[in-house]
Amino acid sequence: MPVDGTEAPRSGRIAAELRRRIAAGELAPGDRVPSTREITREWGVAMATATRALTELRREGLVRAVPGVGTVVADVDAGADAGAGAGRPVRDARQAGPRPAPAARARRRSATDGALTPGRVVTTAVAVADAEGLAAVSMRRVAAELGVSTMALYRHVADKDDLLLQMMDAAFSEQPLPADPPEGWRERLTVAARLLWGMFRRHPWLAPALSLTRPQPVPGALPFTEWALAALEGRGLDLPTVMTAHLTLVNYVRGTAVNVEAETEAEALSGLDVEEWLETQGPALGALLATGRFPALGRLTAAGYELDLDVLFEFGLQRLLDGIAVLLGETP
Repeated sequence: MPVDGTEAPRSGRIAAELRRRIAAGELAPGDRVPSTREITREWGVAMATATRALTELRREGLVRAVPGVGTVVADVDAGADAGAGAGRPVRDARQAGPRPAPAARARRRSATDGALTPGRVVTTAVAVADAEGLAAVSMRRVAAELGVSTMALYRHVADKDDLLLQMMDAAFSEQPLPADPPEGWRERLTVAARLLWGMFRRHPWLAPALSLTRPQPVPGALPFTEWALAALEGRGLDLPTVMTAHLTLVNYVRGTAVNVEAETEAEALSGLDVEEWLETQGPALGALLATGRFPALGRLTAAGYELDLDVLFEFGLQRLLDGIAVLLGETP
């Protein structure tokens, strides 16, 4: 896949920092290294950049992929490049259990500094979900991160379903809509869609958790609904059509964002990042293209097309808004 002149140096710097942590012993053999999702958050880079950084370390033999666990520090000899990280007993990464999310670890250390609060419980649960996915969130896990008993959580949340609702509300509430909306309907819907997309990117678990057919009572999400309805109301459409247009927009953003969580889970289960997985599919795809039955796909593959979810989102968003424009009798 093509690498531009900006992303390549950044992936190299990230790899160098992880290499330093391994050499310093901050990451010992068997320890999980930051996932691609954690790297994108810590360094503010694209998923492809994070993938390149981990691929570089794999090729050097410093890390290895463990199916069902993720990428861990490889066992190295005392004279190997990892230096101070060498010579330590290797822990079985499958038995080591999940490493606490960085933000959650900090909250665990400070949990005894003050009373347990609903906000502390929810923030910790969100940190675990952000780092490891929604499946990692349980009442027992959140209690362990906070350093309290599981039963202590039930004074603040009714059960796991209630915890999830509060997590979703917190995620929607962290990025409020602008106080002064743009004048045009298209501009207003664009603002809302991009905010939702950013929210789903920061919290990959949120899109799969959000139901379209059985909408959850999430107070923080209602301003987005009101914003979209107000943008389209009074423009010649009946109210059911206005609501359907709004739901179509939300479902488009959500449906595209679901791929982020799915890719992270696939990487954890297979131990392969997207580039490594594509390499395993190369021979099969090459054999299909060699038949000559798919000339357009063959030309595209030869040109080196690179999928970028952000580009895909923006392209689809503008085409969807073009369709709404036609519905309103406007020229896209």
